Amino acid sequence: MAKIRSPEFVASLERGLKVLQTFSREHPQLTLSEVAALTELTPATARRSLHTLEKLGYLGRSGRRFMLRPKVLSIGSGYLSAINAEVVLQPFLQEVANQVGGSSSVTVLDELDIVYIAHASVNRAIRLTAGVGARYPVYPTSMGRVLLAFQPDAVIEAYFRRAVFQRFTEHTVTDERALRRVLADVRAKGYTSIQDELDYGIVSVSLPIFAPGGRVVAAANCSDVTNRLDQTTMIKERLPVLRQAVRRIEGMLAQYPELTNSVTAVGSDYLRLPAVARVRPPVGALRQSRRAAVAARRPSAR
Repeated sequence: MAKIRSPEFVASLERGLKVLQTFSREHPQLTLSEVAALTELTPATARRSLHTLEKLGYLGRSGRRFMLRPKVLSIGSGYLSAINAEVVLQPFLQEVANQVGGSSSVTVLDELDIVYIAHASVNRAIRLTAGVGARYPVYPTSMGRVLLAFQPDAVIEAYFRRAVFQRFTEHTVTDERALRRVLADVRAKGYTSIQDELDYGIVSVSLPIFAPGGRVVAAANCSDVTNRLDQTTMIKERLPVLRQAVRRIEGMLAQYPELTNSVTAVGSDYLRLPAVARVRPPVGALRQSRRAAVAARRPSAR
C-alpha cells in the first residue's frame, strides 16, 4: 500500500484494515506472529490492532489463533445495500442464469483484482467459487479484461507496471505483449471470452457495463463448465442474452446512480486518478445504453 503523506491520514486505521484483510480462505485463522509476518507490521503493532479489533467484535480468538467474526459482514453488506445491488443487478443476472444455465456475475475493478458484487447461478460448482466478495486477478479473467481494456491508457500502463503474471493453467496468457493485444481486441469487439485460463473446465464471455456518461463502471459475464459447451457456443448462444441483460442494467444505472458513484469514488489505485474510463465505449454499446435508459423508464422494464 502506497504511503500517503497527509495530516488527515490515520495510520492506525490503515494498519487495522490491513490486519482484517489478512484473513482469507487460505488464512482463516492466524496467530499474532503470522499476522505480523503477513502484514509486515511489528509484533507490537499487530498485537494492538488485533486486540482492538477483538474488543470491537470484528475478531474472535481460540487459544493463540484469531479469526474473523460475523460483525465483519456489516462492512460488505453496507456496500451492497448502498449500491442497490439487489435492484440494479441481481434480477437481471438471475434471469440470465435461469434462461441459459450456468452462472452470471457482475464485478468491479479493485487494484489488481476484480471483485464480485453480484452473482446468480444454477450451477453449484460455479456458485461456490464465484460468490459475492470473491476476488480474482484481472488478467486471466474475461471480466477483468473488459474492465481493464476500457480504462485510460495511463491506467493500463500503470497496471502493467504493477501486475505480476503467473500461470493458473497451461492456457493462461502471461506474456505482456500478448495481453496488450487481447486488450486491443476487447476494445475493438466490445466483449471477450476465455476458456481454461483461470481454471480448467471453465468458459466465460463478458461485456463491459457503461454508465450513462459512457464510462465503464463494471463488467458482467456468463460462465459455465466446458463439458456443457465450448467457447464458440458460449459466444454464439449466450452473448446475445448477456447483452440484453447488460442493456437493462445500464438503463437502471440512470435511475440508481449509487453504483456508478461508488466505483467512481474509489479512484484509480494505480495512479490516484479516476478509475473509470474516460474513453468512449464502442458506438453500438453507447447506442444500446441510451436505448436501455429509455426502456428502463417504462413500467414494463421494472
